[in-house]
Amino acid sequence: MGYRGYLIDLDGTLFRGDQVIPGGLSFVQQLERQGLPYVYLTNNSARRPEQTAAKLRGFGYPAESKQVVTSAQATAAHLKKELGIPAVMAFGGEGLKHALREAGFPLQEKNPEAVVIGIDPEFNYDKLKSATLAIRGGARFYGTNGDRVLPTEEGLMPGNGSLCAAVAAATGVKPTFIGKPERPILDYALERSGLRRDETLIVGDNLLTDIQAGINGGIDTLLVYTGVTTAEEYRRSSIQATYTVQDLTEWDFSRGGVL
Repeated sequence: MGYRGYLIDLDGTLFRGDQVIPGGLSFVQQLERQGLPYVYLTNNSARRPEQTAAKLRGFGYPAESKQVVTSAQATAAHLKKELGIPAVMAFGGEGLKHALREAGFPLQEKNPEAVVIGIDPEFNYDKLKSATLAIRGGARFYGTNGDRVLPTEEGLMPGNGSLCAAVAAATGVKPTFIGKPERPILDYALERSGLRRDETLIVGDNLLTDIQAGINGGIDTLLVYTGVTTAEEYRRSSIQATYTVQDLTEWDFSRGGVL
């Protein structure tokens, strides 16, 4: 019997930059035909869920905002559980700031209780300085996700983990990451979707984020070689997926395995 729910990565799994991955499109269309529940699970904190859903629809994917779970949403939920409603200094896109505001967090630049960093193409020395002073002053340090690089049509670009690494170097404090491969984002996605851990499969292209997330969260994993991780890199790695495929068209939904 196959899996009853799916957590699906976006970049490198369903699209690459501005190009749709055909195997990803047929995979999601098959989920729709079979009536299987699924969640789009992304470490990208820059976009609001409705913006991510709109981008997916532009590629031909069926997508509503309620089907999207972002690292920004998971970060807001985790902060609320850990700290209540702290004052937050946030660096990142509208997706992160919207998620924090929606959860009720006051955003402020002076004397915050927590510093949250999400992917920010405009991150500069002044922002690095502000984050450093706040954390050295006692604020807790969170990163929406630890991806060091992002796959794009131009190649691998600096990711949020690279920004957080600069702040960690300046403060001597390691951030608490929320997104894949950490467990909080999986717990949040399962809670939101109502899926059980033992009936769910996480699908992605990145061994260090998607597959390690499944391992950390006790969820079976499917690695597809259309994005970050190559077959050669996988053969050399100690991290092992439950299943691997060259393309998502190889997946057999009825048996929960590879065709």
